[in-house]
Amino acid sequence: MDMRSTDGLLFKDQNFSSDLLKQLNSLRQKELLTDVTVCAGATELPCHRNVLACSSPYFRAMFCGSFRERGEAKVHLHGLEPASLDQIVLYVYTGEAHITAHNVLALMEAASLLQYLKLFEACSGYLQAQLSPSNCLGMLRLSETFSCDSLRQKAREMALTHFPQVATSADLKELRMAELRDYLGDDALCAEEEKVFEAFMAWLQHDLLGRRQHMQELLGQVRLQYIHPAFFHHFIANQALLQASPSCRAILEAARRQVFSLHGPCTLRGGPGHVPPRHAYQECLILVGGRKDSQQTTRDVLRFDPHMGQWQGLAKLPVRLYKASAVGLHRSIYVLGGLEVNAGTRVPSRIVHVFSLKLNQWSLGQPMLAARYSHRGTAHKNFIFAIGGIGEGQEVLDSMERYDSMSNVWERMASMPVGVLHPAVAVKDQRLYLFGGEDVMQNPVRLIQVYHLSRNTWFKMETRMIKNVCAPAVVLGERIVIVGGYTRRMLAYDPQSNKFAKYADMKDRRMHHGATVLRNKLYVTGGRRLTTDCRIEDSAAFECYDPETDTWTSQGQLPHTLFDHACLTLWSLSLSAACSEENEDPGSFTRDIYPKR
Repeated sequence: MDMRSTDGLLFKDQNFSSDLLKQLNSLRQKELLTDVTVCAGATELPCHRNVLACSSPYFRAMFCGSFRERGEAKVHLHGLEPASLDQIVLYVYTGEAHITAHNVLALMEAASLLQYLKLFEACSGYLQAQLSPSNCLGMLRLSETFSCDSLRQKAREMALTHFPQVATSADLKELRMAELRDYLGDDALCAEEEKVFEAFMAWLQHDLLGRRQHMQELLGQVRLQYIHPAFFHHFIANQALLQASPSCRAILEAARRQVFSLHGPCTLRGGPGHVPPRHAYQECLILVGGRKDSQQTTRDVLRFDPHMGQWQGLAKLPVRLYKASAVGLHRSIYVLGGLEVNAGTRVPSRIVHVFSLKLNQWSLGQPMLAARYSHRGTAHKNFIFAIGGIGEGQEVLDSMERYDSMSNVWERMASMPVGVLHPAVAVKDQRLYLFGGEDVMQNPVRLIQVYHLSRNTWFKMETRMIKNVCAPAVVLGERIVIVGGYTRRMLAYDPQSNKFAKYADMKDRRMHHGATVLRNKLYVTGGRRLTTDCRIEDSAAFECYDPETDTWTSQGQLPHTLFDHACLTLWSLSLSAACSEENEDPGSFTRDIYPKR
């Protein structure tokens, strides 16, 4: 390459350096002008001091400093394998090294000792390419031996990302207590908490006598509040080894009171004592069933991907259901009752369909005590409530039943004071609230009906503020927000003060729509809207309300118009975390406890 300037031509030979190195290697091979021999075991390799000194800080210090090797004809390099030294010298004179599974460890050790950092990182890169869940813990130990940060980072990332497989390896049982504690306490660990608990127990029982003293500290790293209640009840709460420890027993009892009992305190998200879910978990917005274009009852289940801004179709409902109710509980969706649409007939159902987001599969759950549709459902802790609706005789029901996910049974609870259809429902501070709705004559009911969860009692309050029908309610911060209902209004109810406030109105008068809270913002989907000339139109709108700015923004459109659907938020493992579990079935323990029907 030539560069012209005002005072001449600058000539650059791009191949000069590589040609020079080739010539030096040729001289080495012919032992011409060599002035030092490096030795490892019986292997002796003639070299040029200046070439070695230029290639590594190690040799520069040896030959340019005050060390005795500076003037010696032979230099013995102790601790190196002869084959590794041969590879190193070849690398010095050619810039090339053949790294294989057979020589990588010895070559990495030689590169570390002789300070060939690029070769060292090349060996690290080779090992990183071989990483798998079965060997990553061993690679971590290796990275510590060589003080290799890049290998340590990648191996730990592999261990965290593929923890369910790593947990089954023999290497996990050999971890030191501090190492296991760091894994179990890491927010980046990708596994359901049931797997985390099982890994802890497997490690503990591998050397029970020597490890029993660490039970309390390690159990404290398991986020018990995110464990399925059935798993907690059957496999943790009465675990003999844990119950034998007073400190562990106290941890289990606190978890049971806080999360799995209606009588325990409810720790608010972000509040004191709250332990966040691991990063592998994410909130996702899901739509279930409803009526789509041309008022056709749909079996669609849609999941919104906020990163792509797209809707993804999931496994369809097994049957067409009209005016069913759906709630999210423990990473699953429970669809309760509804009118089963088949060959033109509509039959009220008490069947419960359960959807696993991780497996993308439907199964049958424990059926309700009564068939019902146009009812409301909600969940709190490990309970699901099915409220009111229309029964088999087309009567308006005032009954309520409750499903206990720990014991897999439904039980009848106290009836509401006034049977209503399509109220707005939410649970806040140990109470279940029913706002408004309509009576059997389709007249709005101006009531707030309140159910005390632990006392199994109701009371009602009349209010002129309530006039909602076919509206959802959500808990947003410290208030319950009633979203529309033949109106544009957003009414926010404060249970502590028993007062209402108004938030920014929606764009349209909406009813039969869905609403849920995702990342502290309110999302409203579909529904039916009243036009300015009082016509009713189906909607595909997808809108977001930000309570911090009291403003609405459009999020685009649903794939089609949709109303009378369920709109809910579900915690789940991210797709990458779920895929890393080698098709592990997280619902297997519940199927063992609760046989298929």
